[in-house]
This record gives sequence, structure tokens and C-alpha cells, in this order.
Amino acid sequence: MAGDFKVTPWEVTGDIDYDLLAERFGTTPIDDKLMMRMKRHGEPHMMLRRGIFYSHRDMNIILDEYEKGNKFVLYTGRGPSGHTHLGHIMPWMFNKWMQDVFSVDMLFQFTDDEKFLFKQDATLQDTRKMAYENALDMIALGFDTKRTKIILDTENVRTLYPIALKVAKKINLSTAKAVFGFDNTTNIGSLFYTAMQAAPAFLASEEAGHNVPCLIPCGIDQDPHFRACRDVAQSLGYMKPCQIYCKMFPGLGGADKMSSSDPMSTIYTTDNAKEVKKKVGKAFTGGCVSVDEQREKGGNPEVCAVFKYNYYLFENDDAKLNELTARCRSGGILCGECKAALTEKINVFLEKHQEKREKAKDVINDMTYEGFRW
Repeated sequence: MAGDFKVTPWEVTGDIDYDLLAERFGTTPIDDKLMMRMKRHGEPHMMLRRGIFYSHRDMNIILDEYEKGNKFVLYTGRGPSGHTHLGHIMPWMFNKWMQDVFSVDMLFQFTDDEKFLFKQDATLQDTRKMAYENALDMIALGFDTKRTKIILDTENVRTLYPIALKVAKKINLSTAKAVFGFDNTTNIGSLFYTAMQAAPAFLASEEAGHNVPCLIPCGIDQDPHFRACRDVAQSLGYMKPCQIYCKMFPGLGGADKMSSSDPMSTIYTTDNAKEVKKKVGKAFTGGCVSVDEQREKGGNPEVCAVFKYNYYLFENDDAKLNELTARCRSGGILCGECKAALTEKINVFLEKHQEKREKAKDVINDMTYEGFRW
């Protein structure tokens, strides 16, 4: 059924109609006018050109402030429930590009409290350990170590909690139920958690003693948190945080979102070359049943997970991507060839990433907010 999908901060199911989702959430499509305006500051990122980052809230306000000389702060994060996969690092790469282009500070929140509250079998020791592992992946992407600060909720709670309290006082139970789908079985910690996720959006303003614009680039599944945050911001004397949202990174099995619950459809940053080859080899494609039939009829790149990986992350050159599309549709390339090429690209990326990940251990304690130690 058209429109029969679900997108929340904790669950994504069904075949997502992203235009309909933006309409449901009330976000604004990124149009040509906004793209041209962003282009003044740097060549648009591949994810902007291809509509992967595709909707926003008040991006124009961020550019207005920046062009008046008022730098904004970037804020994004990760719920540390397991090892980092490619779906996580896709929006992080965009955040790094934003930091480089606009020369701004970055707050990266690891919500170890959230994953403890929402995962029945999780301990705080588990979520802290995974936050450390995930932080290594974030650092390995090349964020400015002097302008990027890592927030760990249970470590930085003394600073975050007063802000979260002010936010929580303004959000009533009926709003939480309507926005997040909470019911009588929801634990009371989960009800409070969204206030903790809101707190970093106002942290720079608290530190500066005046409003500092905040931009949050992340997956559109996180929008419910920031809708609630924006609803209360002005009543607390803060600017509304602004957002720029991306689509979900696809899974190898053909789903709209890569899922940690299905390891075979997910590429982790810690996977070795053999594991990558096995996973990509079993990926869902848009090919035909036989070689002869595909040579004759061609493939369908629109539904092919292998093609989508190139589209979302592994082929920056638009001309080469268009050539791959044409060859697929004409039967000029077979699924096995595409899988082999993608496997090589992923393994080259992961080999370099894993080297940088090891080096990140030397600087991770220098990047913590308020100087906590892992």
C-alpha cells in the first residue's frame, strides 16, 4: 500500500516514500535556489548533488547568520548500540564536509543513556564501550581535532542536565506520546531522554551567553526529537536549532535502511576483506536470472543494492556513475562484475579507515567535552 511505512528514531520499516515523509514531518525540500546559495561557499557535496541530503528546517537562517559573520555550531551524534556501519558514517562524512567548508565547531553526542534505556539487555558498561568504539570511527573520518568535541551523556550530565530540565519542563506527556508513540509500557527514562538529546543544540548558546545558531545534519528518522526541541526553544530564550536531513543508507539485502540486526546486509567498519566479499557477494541486485537474459534485457540499477552503494558513498564522479547506469541498463555489465568492483572499493576504503581508526586512540581523550577520560 502506498505510504505504508514507518520512520521513528528507533524503527524504520517499509518502502519509504521520502517526499511523503518530508510532507508528513513538515520539512522543506532542498531546492535549486538553496543549492545555488550553498554553492557560494563551496562546491556542493555529492550527497547534496544527488538528493541524499534532501530536506531541511531553516537552512536559510543558518546561511543568513553565517553571511552576517555569525558562525554556527554543528551538532550530530550516535546512539552507541553496536559497531559502526556504513549507514552511520554516511551523514558523518557530510558533517565533516560542512565543518571544512564553513570552518565551524562541532559537537558530537554519544547517547549511552538512550541505548541503555531503549535496549532491554544493554548495560551502561556496554553502551559506554560501544561509544568509545564508535568515537574512533568518527575521528578516523578526519574531523578537526581542535574544533570537534565528543559528548558522552553519562559523563557530561552535570552540564547537560540543567538544560535538559528546562526542555523537559516544557514538553508534556501528550506531546511525547503523539510525537514518539510512547504508551503505558514505556519506561519513564525514555520519556525524559529526548530532553537530553535537545541539550547540545543549546549548549553553545549557554556557553557564549548569547544565542549561537545550531545546525544538525543527520538522518530524517531523528526529526521527531528535534521537532519537540524546536517547539520549546523560543519559550526558553533560545534560537530554534536548524536541521538538514538525509535519506537512510540502504542495506545489502535491498531494504531502505542498513540494519545492525541483520549483519549479512550490513558492512561494519571493523569488517575484514573476506567478510566484505561474502556480504557483497550475497547482495540484492537488479539483474536477470541468467547471463544471456541480462545481456539482452539489461539490469535495473534503481532497485540494486550494489548500485545504491556506489550512488550513496563509493562513486563520487557523476560521469562515471552515469556510465555505470547506462552499462547496467544495456546489459554491458553483469552483476558479478559490479559486485567485484564494489568489494574492491569498500575494502580499499576500510583498509585506510581502520589504520586511521587505530591512530584515533592517540587523540580521543583530547577531544572529549570538559576533558573526561575514557
